[in-house]
Amino acid sequence: MASDVETKRPTHGAARQSVLIVEDEFLIALDLESTIKEMGLDVAGVARDKEQALTLAPLADIAFVDVNLADGATGPEIGERLVEEFGVTVVFMTGNPEAVVGRVDGALDILSKPASPSIVQTSLRHALDVRRSA
Repeated sequence: MASDVETKRPTHGAARQSVLIVEDEFLIALDLESTIKEMGLDVAGVARDKEQALTLAPLADIAFVDVNLADGATGPEIGERLVEEFGVTVVFMTGNPEAVVGRVDGALDILSKPASPSIVQTSLRHALDVRRSA
């Protein structure tokens, strides 16, 4: 999939941005990590469940959060806590978008899985723009 990933040098301020991946499917997490790094951003870590996500939250500026994780459908709760307690910009990435719609105030976007690297890139650029203008 890396062949359709746009590689960019980080823009001013983007180098400090760190992205948390909250995903229990290894291949999806690996693909996200590759896309994030190729855009010049740091990966704060990969969390498979709520406990790991909240432990890594202080290291993150942006998070991609799945709904159904290793510990059940904890994604919406994780997303809400990331936004409210840690000021993280949350993008949900799920095969079940209706499970999130209208449930988490402050979530920036909801991407349907599978999402191509170009869609992830677009979402990341939007999240970076939102963070810069805040």
